[in-house]
Amino acid sequence: MAAADTAERGIVSAHDRRRPAVRATLGVLQGGLLAGLLLVGLGPILWLAKAAVTPTQDTLRNPLALFPNGVDWANLVTAWTRAEIDHFFLNTLIVAAGAWFFQLLVATTGGYVLSVLRPRYGGIILGLVLATLFVPSVVLLVPLYLTILDVPLAHISLLNTFWAVWLPMAASAFNVLIVKRFFDSLPREVFEAARVDGAGPFRLLWSVVLPMSKPILGVVSVFAVIAAWKDYLWPMLVLPDPENQPLSVRLPAIAPYLELDVFLAALAISTVLPVALFLAFQRLFLSGAGLGGAVKG
Repeated sequence: MAAADTAERGIVSAHDRRRPAVRATLGVLQGGLLAGLLLVGLGPILWLAKAAVTPTQDTLRNPLALFPNGVDWANLVTAWTRAEIDHFFLNTLIVAAGAWFFQLLVATTGGYVLSVLRPRYGGIILGLVLATLFVPSVVLLVPLYLTILDVPLAHISLLNTFWAVWLPMAASAFNVLIVKRFFDSLPREVFEAARVDGAGPFRLLWSVVLPMSKPILGVVSVFAVIAAWKDYLWPMLVLPDPENQPLSVRLPAIAPYLELDVFLAALAISTVLPVALFLAFQRLFLSGAGLGGAVKG
């Protein structure tokens, strides 16, 4: 009984909720809060989608009007062809795909070693990984750039190659830690049973751990792709050749040479994939499945 009373406690009691005036007030407050969240969260994206197919003069004169002089679909075609968005979009896909693969590889293997294999000096390694989170990323720019110019031992330059973007992005301590935390919550009995059946470390990872880790792999995948998609400073430094640059670097560079409506259309095209990824994996973020790690047998 006490547990039930505790669960019902809140700012407004169950008795007060039965009153029509209280229910109406709460409904208005909740509706207003939801409308405000929608306005702040979706407003800029919806306005960009509207402005992408609106002539420049309409956007400047009536920025909040809904297509006062019709829809101009030619903006999207012009942005795709004249601004060469198709080429830079492909570059961005290549950068994002490589960053996703290497970040997922490092995060899963690192988290697996620290959580499942648990080497003798795993605590020291975990402490070193945690320590890297306290190093500002700006401090690492010069050492990383010098390393890209002359890779130790190999003595080759990765400048103007996608490897210069992929490899530094792969070393994400945050991804390793959240994957390790998820692996920590997996049932150890399953690992022991797999070892008894003769599964080695690689078979244990591939056949047992990864199939049970789809939620956290989805979360890390979205983090990796969106981080690579919106990164500006590092790709600008290591990809000086415009032919290799992603959208995040090229769009600010070509903005002065494009009409406003064409530029906004290019921005709208560049946001399609991140929005689609979030919609596809929104349940992982909203339900907290990616970090909860609950496994029911």
